[in-house]
Amino acid sequence: MTSITPPAAPTSVELMDQLAQTAAAYYRNFATAAAARGLTLMQGKMLSLLRRPMPMRSLADLLACDASNVTGIIDRLEARGLVRREADPADRRIKRVTLTEEGERTVQEIRAELLTTLSGLDDLGEQDRRTFQRLLTGIFPAGAA
Repeated sequence: MTSITPPAAPTSVELMDQLAQTAAAYYRNFATAAAARGLTLMQGKMLSLLRRPMPMRSLADLLACDASNVTGIIDRLEARGLVRREADPADRRIKRVTLTEEGERTVQEIRAELLTTLSGLDDLGEQDRRTFQRLLTGIFPAGAA
């Protein structure tokens, strides 16, 4: 009787490389979905982050870019009617960015298109979804990203 030795678990470096390849594929698909709506990758990412009104400084932090870059992106999105700026009720000096109805529709379209390229997510059962979420959270704990 021969025993079959299971393959060695991937190393952290191998997992990191696979994660990088997965992220690159995701953002290629995201860029394609955004471009189909006349948006750059960064404009699409900005829209997708606006699940609630958010200060421009917070957007810059999330996107890991300079606040002046965010201003330019917001200017272009606002000109297209996808976002609007409003003063923060607690501090009028702070400008919050919020999606317009058209912006919300655009985000929904991008997400719907992405789900067609990530059809494997739909194939996951409830337990696998929980496991996947736990693994992602373990790799990228809140506040660490």
